[in-house]
Amino acid sequence: MPFFVTAFTFSSTIQMHMRHYLQFGRFDFQLQAQEQGRQALVMGILNITPDSFSDAGQFQHLEFALSRAEQMILDGADIIDIGGESSRPGAPPLPLRDELQRVMPVLYALRDCGKPLSVDTYKPEVMREAILAGADMINDINGFRAPGAIEAVHDSDSALCIMHMQSVPQTMQDQPRYEDVVREVIDFLRERVDTMTAAGIARERLCIDPGFGFGKTVEQNYALLRATRQLRSELDLPVLAGLSRKSMLGAVTGRPVEQRLAGSIAGALAAVAQGAEIVRVHDVAETVDALKVWRQAH
Repeated sequence: MPFFVTAFTFSSTIQMHMRHYLQFGRFDFQLQAQEQGRQALVMGILNITPDSFSDAGQFQHLEFALSRAEQMILDGADIIDIGGESSRPGAPPLPLRDELQRVMPVLYALRDCGKPLSVDTYKPEVMREAILAGADMINDINGFRAPGAIEAVHDSDSALCIMHMQSVPQTMQDQPRYEDVVREVIDFLRERVDTMTAAGIARERLCIDPGFGFGKTVEQNYALLRATRQLRSELDLPVLAGLSRKSMLGAVTGRPVEQRLAGSIAGALAAVAQGAEIVRVHDVAETVDALKVWRQAH
């Protein structure tokens, strides 16, 4: 019998000695400030796209996608993040039908895997279908700004990750400009949080992502990384950090995307040290091991 049809726990509480509660669909996370337990959740990236910047379409076929998800769970992933549309710099938008055809079979196949499932999308129609299929989180690079996005997620219990992005993927890296990148990202996220809570969405469902690599220079990305604790403190919401294999790592190490494992692990540890509660990564086993050793030393 496949790994994915094992018994499913409808509500699982993960105790991590943290003080904030994050409603996560069928799962609940108890989150506490990082200063003490330094326990972070590892979100494994499952790209089912033919044009991902790092996976090169390895997992776009259902069989390979499920095998990859199974391996990430065995490696210690706390969350699986399913993405059907590439958001790499310069990526063109994907038609709605194509995204649904990529995402939904994988989501249905994995919904009884025993781990929370996140769907990475900015399209309200995909959000609605994903929630109906059992998605525990909607991870929106557009910060739920699309018309109908808030309405699509309003009546669910899914967690909602609000990310900052300047411009759109096609043009976001052309000439990113800020007077004060940290202040502007915080202000943007605060406005989105206020808008969503004013619409009746519980704050306990929300987490934030500064959007590393989404309309930022290398220097701006590292300014935001150093300011992770400030974001956490000012907005009083869990922070999701996604630095894995990104160009901000290659700019420092000089390594191409396929050789950024060490940089990705260092980035994840730096984000957790700065207060991030969730790290979104490609290399789950290595990140889980690194976090275990790092926690032991603290």
